[in-house]
Amino acid sequence: MINGKKIVVVLPAYNAALTLKKTYDEIPFDIVDDVVLVDDYSKDNTSELGKQIGIRHVIRHEKNKGYGGNQKTCYDKALEIGADIVIMLHPDYQYTPKLIPSMAHLIASGLYPAVFGSRILGGGALKGGMPLYKYIFNRMLTLSQNILIKQKLSEYHTGYRAFSAEVLKNINYHANSDDFVFDNQMISQIFYAGFEIAEITCPTKYFKEASSINFSRSVKYGMGVLGTSFTHFFNKLGIGHSPIYKKK
Repeated sequence: MINGKKIVVVLPAYNAALTLKKTYDEIPFDIVDDVVLVDDYSKDNTSELGKQIGIRHVIRHEKNKGYGGNQKTCYDKALEIGADIVIMLHPDYQYTPKLIPSMAHLIASGLYPAVFGSRILGGGALKGGMPLYKYIFNRMLTLSQNILIKQKLSEYHTGYRAFSAEVLKNINYHANSDDFVFDNQMISQIFYAGFEIAEITCPTKYFKEASSINFSRSVKYGMGVLGTSFTHFFNKLGIGHSPIYKKK
């Protein structure tokens, strides 16, 4: 805990057996109270390994629900066990668990209700091996999103995120897609609800075992991101009525 706030790390997993233990071992359990692993119907032994290494809450989907569907289960379980701060960490070891204390402190101190680890701040993305086409897509999409949503995030596409329970209880994340665009819909919902998002510099690593979507999925994701941004823009103008902005 920090300042009496229960901290729960959620791990949305799919075929993460090769990197799960390495990720788990670096979680700072001097402040983290609990861990939730959601195995999205992996083809390997991710869920079995999670139990072996001591994760208390291991959930295995009976069918693959997608990246967004996985996160929905993660956040539901975290709130169910009384989390005050929820940190979403990919178990593929692409993001370092060593940033958890910094992210948690910003929320526990009451400074911000949400904190993202940015690969763009500090220039760590290309240095860490991000493919050039992904970097270019990231920059173009982020510029477009900042204009449409009227914010100034350095990137909208990081998978390293921390939320206060208040944020999760006040946005309708169940109305979002079960696919990768879920992440951007959540950002839109957070800003739409009037919450702020802080960013901290985050080193990243691209390697064989790290999960990543291919070019065609990236294009589909990019179209979904732009669609979300335009939806946000039109709803703010009062000429849209998307269900993702309705309260729970």
